[in-house]
Amino acid sequence: MLKEFKNFILTGNVIDFAVAVILAGAVGLVVNGFVEDIVMPVVGHFAGGMDFSNLKVVLSQAVGAEGTEGYVAENAIRWGKWVNTIINLIIVGFVMFMMVRAYNKARGGAPEPGPTQEDLLAEIRDALKK
Repeated sequence: MLKEFKNFILTGNVIDFAVAVILAGAVGLVVNGFVEDIVMPVVGHFAGGMDFSNLKVVLSQAVGAEGTEGYVAENAIRWGKWVNTIINLIIVGFVMFMMVRAYNKARGGAPEPGPTQEDLLAEIRDALKK
């Protein structure tokens, strides 16, 4: 069982997948920073100086002061953060699309299909006739 596990882990697919997950995490951090620090301030500027990350609908106000006994935190629907997340998703999707598109273009497109099973059987039949 240990040998099978070793063979499974050392196959190219598992290692490629691990690298892809690590790179996706890094790309996600970069894109999230891009959205939060560059895109959203520009969107907020054109929306009248609005900061989307602070937009919310308060369901119940906070009671007391934070850190004191009996404090109850504010309960709110933070829809501005959700807008940021949607914009982040759209940008990440676009970046991933562009990366896959560039990879496919560099690779030369789809590989040429090989001979069909019927073609191979016909070649074998002809070889046996000779």
